[in-house]
Amino acid sequence: MTDVVWVLGAGLLALAALLVIRHRLPVLFWWLVGYPVVSVRVLASYRATMDACGLTVPASAVRRATARVLGREAAPVPPRRSLPCPTGSGLVMRLRMAAGQAPEDFTASADRLRHAWGAHAVHIRPTKPGRLELRLIGWDVLADVRPARRRLRSGPLLLPLALREDGHWHVRDFRTVPHELILGATQSGKSVYLRNLLCGLARQPVALVGIDCKWGVELAPFAPRLSALADTPDRANGILDALLEEMEARFRLIGLLGGAGEDVRLTSDVWGLPEAIRPVPVVVVVDEVAELFLAAGKEDEKRRDAMVTKLIRLAQLGRAAGIYLEVCGQRFGSELGKGATMLRAQLTGRVCHRVNDETSANMALADVAQEAALAATSIPAERPGVAVVGDASGGWSRVRSPHLTLDEAAAVCRDTSGLVPELPRLDAFRPVVFVKPTESAPSATPAPTARPVTE
Repeated sequence: MTDVVWVLGAGLLALAALLVIRHRLPVLFWWLVGYPVVSVRVLASYRATMDACGLTVPASAVRRATARVLGREAAPVPPRRSLPCPTGSGLVMRLRMAAGQAPEDFTASADRLRHAWGAHAVHIRPTKPGRLELRLIGWDVLADVRPARRRLRSGPLLLPLALREDGHWHVRDFRTVPHELILGATQSGKSVYLRNLLCGLARQPVALVGIDCKWGVELAPFAPRLSALADTPDRANGILDALLEEMEARFRLIGLLGGAGEDVRLTSDVWGLPEAIRPVPVVVVVDEVAELFLAAGKEDEKRRDAMVTKLIRLAQLGRAAGIYLEVCGQRFGSELGKGATMLRAQLTGRVCHRVNDETSANMALADVAQEAALAATSIPAERPGVAVVGDASGGWSRVRSPHLTLDEAAAVCRDTSGLVPELPRLDAFRPVVFVKPTESAPSATPAPTARPVTE
């Protein structure tokens, strides 16, 4: 009797441990329990599931003849598959499609495959003509996103920012997608995405320019790492003038190099210049783009039209000069004013968090894929940080950024303040950092004193 009690107790403890592991360490639970169970289920029911989903083809003439000789009926043939290989978030199989099949047939049946195999999600991706990659996700990877622990692809202006629903990381590549639009309602997680972006750029030799016409409440904590900061429309107008002068100077540098002689390597952008004379990249972050379009009078309208024109010029020509735009807002439609649609069309990358209406989602994602806009409207309010990412290629995915507090992001910018590059044209717009007095200072010392970052 005692042995039975010990066995039952050990079994209950093991079950409780597995439940704790499943909740706290889902990756470990997947490797211990999930992958073996799901793999056996997939292998045992593969042929029947493919047949039920209409993903089989009639047997060949040789198989039909052989079956007739044996007095049997030739069964439909499913696509050839590889063994299920485990991944950090599920498993992957490589399929070879039969004649007459298309990737769209498998994509349309992805939801049926998910239910048949008891998975959280199934993603289909063509790899080469006639071959597919079927990726099965074991659990909701977006429920608890943490910073990546393994080594990811990184480099100049290459940042892993958010985890995708298929277990891969969404990598922001400025040289491939130079300009991006980030939309999201209040409390949608848009600020967290922006913090991850700024912290990733702060660790690289990049000039960061902030335009936050809400008196700098969003970007002021990052002032130690910013080369320029505008907290009013007038100051933003001056920064845009300086950026246009910087862009013109960089184009002149590229042109001078092209006429230097036959032995010089020709280039049409700054990345083809020798590293010794290559200008530092500049990333311009516009926190609330609607504030640049708002006008209360004729003078404001003139300034607004001028700023929008300058932004459009930067969006059209800035990539070759190493100047990139990151535009944020709650809504970005034609009702903002003249030039809004033209500026939005230049922003190739699209990130749409939870929005308050379907029209706002269409502004960001309808020209990428209608399904992406529908997915953005279904983001629940209790899951801030979830967004839909798309680009001009038509591909899109749900993503979620790791949670990053404002204090943590500000600390990174303070620690990397020494990486602020020298850009003389932006020196006049360098933000002022307030330094708190030390505890040992006398009480008569005035409250926080201001000094330029360059000191």
